Amino acid sequence: MNNNTKIKNETTSLGGVPAVGDAYRAWLRYAPLLPDQAKEYAPWCGKIVVASSGTAPLLAPAVEELAAGLGSMLGREPRRGQAADGEGCLVVGTLDSAELQGVADDAEAKALGDEGYVLRTVDEPGRRFIAIAGRTDRGALYGAFHFLRLLQTGRPIADLRIAEKPSGKIRMIDHWDNMDGSIERGYAGESVFFREGRFLEDPEDRKRLRDYARLMAAVGLNAVAINNVNVHEIETKLITPELLPSVAKAADVFREYGIRLYLSINFASPIEIGGLSTADPLDPEVKRWWAERAADAYRHVPDFGGFLVKADSEFRPGPFTYGRDHADGANMLAEALEPYGGIAIWRCFVYDCLQDWRDRTTDRARAAYDHFRPLDGKFRDNVILQIKNGPMDFQVREPVSPLIGGMRHTNQLLELQITQEYTGQQRHLCYLVPQWKEILDFDTHALGEGSTAAKAATGELFGRPLGGFAAVANIGSDLNWTGHLLAQANYYGYGRLTWSPELTSEQITDEWARISFGHDPVVIGTIKRMLLESWSIYESYTSPLGIGWMVNPGHHYGPNVDGYEYSKWGTYHFADSKGIGVDRTVATGTGFAGQYHDVPAARYELPESCPDELLLFFHHVPYRHRLKSGKTVIQHIYDSHFEGTEKAEELVKAWRSLEGKIDEERYESVLDRLQLQAAHAAEWRDVINTYFYRKTGIPDEHDRKIY
Repeated sequence: MNNNTKIKNETTSLGGVPAVGDAYRAWLRYAPLLPDQAKEYAPWCGKIVVASSGTAPLLAPAVEELAAGLGSMLGREPRRGQAADGEGCLVVGTLDSAELQGVADDAEAKALGDEGYVLRTVDEPGRRFIAIAGRTDRGALYGAFHFLRLLQTGRPIADLRIAEKPSGKIRMIDHWDNMDGSIERGYAGESVFFREGRFLEDPEDRKRLRDYARLMAAVGLNAVAINNVNVHEIETKLITPELLPSVAKAADVFREYGIRLYLSINFASPIEIGGLSTADPLDPEVKRWWAERAADAYRHVPDFGGFLVKADSEFRPGPFTYGRDHADGANMLAEALEPYGGIAIWRCFVYDCLQDWRDRTTDRARAAYDHFRPLDGKFRDNVILQIKNGPMDFQVREPVSPLIGGMRHTNQLLELQITQEYTGQQRHLCYLVPQWKEILDFDTHALGEGSTAAKAATGELFGRPLGGFAAVANIGSDLNWTGHLLAQANYYGYGRLTWSPELTSEQITDEWARISFGHDPVVIGTIKRMLLESWSIYESYTSPLGIGWMVNPGHHYGPNVDGYEYSKWGTYHFADSKGIGVDRTVATGTGFAGQYHDVPAARYELPESCPDELLLFFHHVPYRHRLKSGKTVIQHIYDSHFEGTEKAEELVKAWRSLEGKIDEERYESVLDRLQLQAAHAAEWRDVINTYFYRKTGIPDEHDRKIY
């Protein structure tokens, strides 16, 4: 199978579902139901009635999706009707419509907000229907996707009493796409937006973009930034009249599914394309220039989301050049966007990337907190700080950033990375939902026990008006969207968690497996186990105990223990013949542990209380230091790398056991990736174990082969 084949003429549409394989359909597969399921659902799904008291453009795609999904699952598309006549049907609409009166009381309807919905079975004299309704048509659209998910996963619908609303106002995907078609940290082909310096605007490309918007809306996502935060020359012009008409066409597609489009901008744009001599955020001419660009953007895209900014980070321009701070820069952009309801999203990935490896006092982990915590309360209300989940850079294991829960008076987004930059690059299976659950459930203790990272991110914890989540996309032009078919589960899981952070990893995994592969208990059980174990498997054969990195510089794939050890990037492990790890304690180290609130700070400060999995992130210890498991650090390194490789081989065996139970195309594509992973895990094992054996001279207690 050639996953890099671009979808062209084979994407003819039937009721919104492309005539291509299940890999492309992803979680909108809508496979035919088992006879007993179809018999249970059919009496409620023979007709769709649209109910609205006014203009509600998102009801059209909701009804289209229901018709296509039900037609595919039940074998017959529902009729369209004008009224519920007591014979059983679906009523899709807004709660203020005549047909849906009494479905939800005023308090319940108000609690739904603009995006929540109810799914309710009404079975009473003269009224027999299932309501799929929100206060707005946006809520009804999300409700339609939830209803279809119930059918896909075999849930009962005869007595529905579901009311849901999203946890965060913003649930965003950041694409690191460039207009030449490349994707920074992209592992699934080329961009779905751009090629050769232009937008993709052929009908088949627009069709694919629409299908992508459907996939986003189906998991509750409502915002997308379409270009790389490292904004290059051509992309700098996206905010100009030259390219805004094409931006508007893309926005039209996303708008159909309730998704607002954002652009990453170049802070130096006033100089690079505006003819000004400065980009100083306090300069009146610079402010005027950005106000004009905002006005241009909203003339072309009336519901434009706003600007996403990476500034003063990794050589990107920013306000530091002019002696200004991040609040000055963000507020200037926010002021330009404010008349239109726009938002300035300012990334907190700011650190010294020209560090001297000889300097043990400068700690990259401290940087975001040191830069932004003093500015808390100085940002405008339409500024959101986008904070990476960890203090470093999307490692397989690192603590939650202390900035999350550290900014009481500032809106924030929690940033995750769906694309697997440091977790196998979608060549390895590494299901990230369990990792994200640990992050979201982390108790910051900002306002005492129960002050979770999820509550801080959404704004609930501190009563902030804006908040939510953002993540770097793993999507590309590959036929299956994500390169590794099972990497679809990461995108799906991100969407579901941003809507409902209280969902468990097991619930999300079960949903995705059933939607993607049906209801065979052997298939579902095997795939769930593979997914849920894969993060720990990947961690075990790569970098140990929270130390991170140990990858080849630049592309970040494959083992290289000292690849970054003497570099400018501040990513050190300090391994010598006696010990390993970074002392980040207050007592003797960089003081990073003290950036947390009292309870986590105390936990991380001492080796005795620090969790083993983060020991080397916070402490430099001897190789013979005993972990809570009873093993020494060096023996843990040896054991985990041998065991991780064995478990990677077991993933291949587990998948092989499903041969004949899964369509050949998807089976073979996953098998190829798992076989590559098993071989590469052995490379990791041998490189890491050999390095530490030669560094320490301490033998493996089990006398296994180390080179």
